Amino acid sequence: MKQRFLLLNGPNINLLGSREKAIYGEVTLASIEKELTELVQQYEGELDCFQSNHEGELIDSLHKANASAFDGVIFNPGAYTHTSIALRDAIAAIDIPVIEVHITNVHQREAFRHQSMLAAVCYGQIVGFGKDSYRLAAWALLENE
Repeated sequence: MKQRFLLLNGPNINLLGSREKAIYGEVTLASIEKELTELVQQYEGELDCFQSNHEGELIDSLHKANASAFDGVIFNPGAYTHTSIALRDAIAAIDIPVIEVHITNVHQREAFRHQSMLAAVCYGQIVGFGKDSYRLAAWALLENE
């Protein structure tokens, strides 16, 4: 059976490659989406990609992924990780696994980034491996279905 996943990215992830290169490097969101799509296709799966700077749109995307029978979500919520109880509740309300992903190791950064509001309701959390954080999350979903 063909697996279908959602790659969901939150605020400012659209600026990868041009923002804070010393922290995030030169990788772009488009290159991450392309690489991850190719990886999922190797497993004969499908990947839908969506990015928004708006919390409500991210919540709507999680709800739609659940209603549309996606098999899982790879989610980089950006700074909403540390502030959004609404995203936490949306993840808790759906029946598909969500893996929280971060390019940097948030635990090595500013103290306010050490707390994730989402991790407790996610299937897992992968941080600090650059763009490979996304690949690790994809493998976790693909290999654990």
